[in-house]
Amino acid sequence: MELGAAETSNKRVINQFIHPLVMESCQLVLGYTELLEGSVWNTMPCHVHDRRMEAYLYWGMEPEARVIHLMGEPQETRHLVVANEQAAISPTWSIHSGAGIGSYTFIWAMAGDNVDYTDMDFIQPGDMK
Repeated sequence: MELGAAETSNKRVINQFIHPLVMESCQLVLGYTELLEGSVWNTMPCHVHDRRMEAYLYWGMEPEARVIHLMGEPQETRHLVVANEQAAISPTWSIHSGAGIGSYTFIWAMAGDNVDYTDMDFIQPGDMK
């Protein structure tokens, strides 16, 4: 599925492998996201999943490239500086979003008490600190 827009620097393709419409699982959803040319944000506005955690594994990056991975509660965010083949884990209460230097892809996995991919609460940029 294609999401985002070039105007907001987050045009991307989401590939879903373990998902209720593709392959059933009781607690796991898995796929990978490719950012398209000129895009840097992997998801914006960011979001939380109150009923599942999510992990990202960043890959396909040049050696000098990095992704700034945002996490934490929306009113008290933190960041990680992530290189190629490094991961970030977000608990259920944590936002997750990232912006990178150059192109990158990330494998994502969610686990929890539901597998509804669209079950997320978006946090608008103006509500983050």
